[in-house]
Amino acid sequence: MFTSQGPTLRELTVQALSSIEDGYDLLAPKFDHTPFRTPDRMLDAVADTLRGLGPFEAGLDVCCGTGAGVETLLPLCRERVIGVDFSAGMLARARAAVARGDGGPAVEWVRADGRALPFAEAFDLAVSFGAFGHFLPAERPRLFAQVHGALKPGGAFAFPIGAPQPLTSPLYWALLGFDGVMRVRNLLWRPPFVMYYRTFPLRGVLDDLRRAGFTARLHPLEEFGRRGDGSPHWCLVEARKA
Repeated sequence: MFTSQGPTLRELTVQALSSIEDGYDLLAPKFDHTPFRTPDRMLDAVADTLRGLGPFEAGLDVCCGTGAGVETLLPLCRERVIGVDFSAGMLARARAAVARGDGGPAVEWVRADGRALPFAEAFDLAVSFGAFGHFLPAERPRLFAQVHGALKPGGAFAFPIGAPQPLTSPLYWALLGFDGVMRVRNLLWRPPFVMYYRTFPLRGVLDDLRRAGFTARLHPLEEFGRRGDGSPHWCLVEARKA
């Protein structure tokens, strides 16, 4: 599926019928060969923007998966970078995949739920890539509050967010269909597998960030161009802890 090195359709079906944790444990060895991994183009665009927002001493990648975001943070942070995820399989893959150069920041891996982070005012920068679909809208305030608590005063929480797809886009209907299938699956099958693509609207996200104590601003990621109305296809959200 996707590539010759990626998961088969049967493997994906087994994963989709598992819990989120078990599903990602199963997917971990082949995750980097699927479209679910954040593309390098996106990681590079985010890193380019973050360079102008630092300097940063310590960085945190929330829901780090196989470690692509941690690799992105290594050149940006002077002291240490921590990746946190609740899938033991994904963390094992990250440990094996992320190169640690001499003289660079220390790298640590922590198994924890993003809704219960075991840190207090420890980081200058927190990022997250492609994980927000695993949190229902009602869980978002708790997630943001946990990240807020993990940041030092003045620390930044940064993540990319895309503009909504127009009704005329095939991708709009593909994502709508995927979310519909997942809702039916979760009504009929236990344990649930929470993964939705259309539950993270910019306005609601900014409201929840504000309630959690952040002040947010948007940075267009010009690498991805602009829509017909002049608005960017993708932005980096920079949420600062007061």
